[in-house]
Amino acid sequence: MARNTLSRALHDLGLSAWFGGTLANAVALNAAAADAGGDAGRVANTGWNRWTPVNALAIGAHLVGSVGQLIGNRGRVAQQEGVAGMSAVKTLLTAAALGVTAYSRSLGQIVNSQDNPSAKSGTKPTKRTKAEIAHAQQQLDSLQWVIPALTGALVAVSSYAGEQQRPGEVAKGVARR
Repeated sequence: MARNTLSRALHDLGLSAWFGGTLANAVALNAAAADAGGDAGRVANTGWNRWTPVNALAIGAHLVGSVGQLIGNRGRVAQQEGVAGMSAVKTLLTAAALGVTAYSRSLGQIVNSQDNPSAKSGTKPTKRTKAEIAHAQQQLDSLQWVIPALTGALVAVSSYAGEQQRPGEVAKGVARR
């Protein structure tokens, strides 16, 4: 039982930080960087660089917790109707969120390659921004919303998964199977 509790805590806390941190940075940091005037690029880069190790820990905790939950619930996955499908959806959403996060970080590294890139905000280039950096910023402008959307969907599916674990739902799901 303690291992399941630890797995759930790691899963939930990691996912919460991944979702909340990327949403907060998209809503606040990138926009607030515009208030820094000529230092907008430096401010955004500094903020995202400080978030990156925390985000990596959050993602790692989420993945460890997810694997722990899957191992702890392997009987339910095999026996309870709907659980395998829900697990597959969670796995696909997690893979998509990981892929977009990794790609966004690689774009961030391009933007970060110039100490203080010319920028209107964290994701808005100016006319003076180098082409490669401007292209990366333009992609990040869209992707900054994709990660919270995917991780938010994971939160919703995880809530549904929690409902599937209620004793009455387990009994109904096993009986239907």
